[in-house]
Amino acid sequence: MKRAFPILAIATVIFLGYATYQALVVAPTERTMGDVQRIFYYHVSSAWTAGLLFFINFVASIVYLARRSQKVDALALASAEVGVVFCTIVLVTGPIWARPVWGIWWTWDMRLTLTLVLWLIYVSYLLLRRFSSSGQTPVMAAVLAIFGTLDMPLVYFSIWFFRTQHPQPVMGNGGSIDPRMLHAFFVNLIAFTCFGLLVCWARYRLEVLRQEVEEMQALESLLEVRSSR
Repeated sequence: MKRAFPILAIATVIFLGYATYQALVVAPTERTMGDVQRIFYYHVSSAWTAGLLFFINFVASIVYLARRSQKVDALALASAEVGVVFCTIVLVTGPIWARPVWGIWWTWDMRLTLTLVLWLIYVSYLLLRRFSSSGQTPVMAAVLAIFGTLDMPLVYFSIWFFRTQHPQPVMGNGGSIDPRMLHAFFVNLIAFTCFGLLVCWARYRLEVLRQEVEEMQALESLLEVRSSR
């Protein structure tokens, strides 16, 4: 596994470069919005990756509550941290795209608001993990993560349930998209997914290592106490 990581990292970087080329060069310029529409490839791909990582956090949190496995808890923490990064990208690229298209940086559109709520829930999750010294912190964090995941379907289906500033999907439901745009989109979607999972894997390995160091330190302290008696 240690040998596989650098190989996958190099492959992911190359794929990200190819995805960038597809988004900025190969994909045609959108007729109405112009070049600013190219944010779409990064905005939506980041949203998908964030959702995937939050779902991993959701599953890991459930498994942790059932088994109390430290490695599973490490995966929950790693996926939440990386997920928050990608969700932040969504919240940053959205207003950059919205300003020239909608004429405003932000509106309390239902999807925007629910995405912000999702981000705040997971930021609260990370703050709880960082600053709480209780022995039950992982348990409380897992419960909060499960609660936060309930917001994800609302974010996705909000454009169907409510009148929102966001347009209806261009893929399906009678919408259409240039095949070159569609190709660039899926390439970026896969590239961002690979990148997000790779970063999550790296963060997971660091968290497991941190847990092992803490266990060794605790064991050494226990041995020192016993030897002093």
